[in-house]
Amino acid sequence: MRTRTIEILVGLFVVCGLLAALALAVTVSGLSGTKQDTYKIYAHFDNIGGLTKKAEVTLAGVQIGTVTNIKLDPQMLTAVVEMHIFSEVNYLSIDSSVQILTSGLLGGKYIGLSVGAEEEVLTDGGVIEDSQSALVLEELIGKFLFNKVSD
Repeated sequence: MRTRTIEILVGLFVVCGLLAALALAVTVSGLSGTKQDTYKIYAHFDNIGGLTKKAEVTLAGVQIGTVTNIKLDPQMLTAVVEMHIFSEVNYLSIDSSVQILTSGLLGGKYIGLSVGAEEEVLTDGGVIEDSQSALVLEELIGKFLFNKVSD
């Protein structure tokens, strides 16, 4: 009888562990059902350098949104990045700037916003005109090698 009780307790412990692992996987993957009110803004970049959907959009290091879509503009031949910004962040001025940054030396890419000084704010569908593309390591190495060879 004692062995059966221990087996049941071990089984319950394993089931609880599996449920905890599943909850952790759903939370980390971003598939949890929590939806926030957001509005869309866009930015054009010459090179996104590995930026992906679901990348963070930050202001002063604090997440204020996510990248929801990346596509190529056939007229301008630039990457158009669609970002969903949390609705409580309703103070981004129209002269704000945006750049693609890297978290750590080998980390993933994210978008960093800097607020401008204008009174007028971005609304749903607004476009940030001032954008800085990602630094691509291969391009930097090529420039460094080319400059050393030409000296």
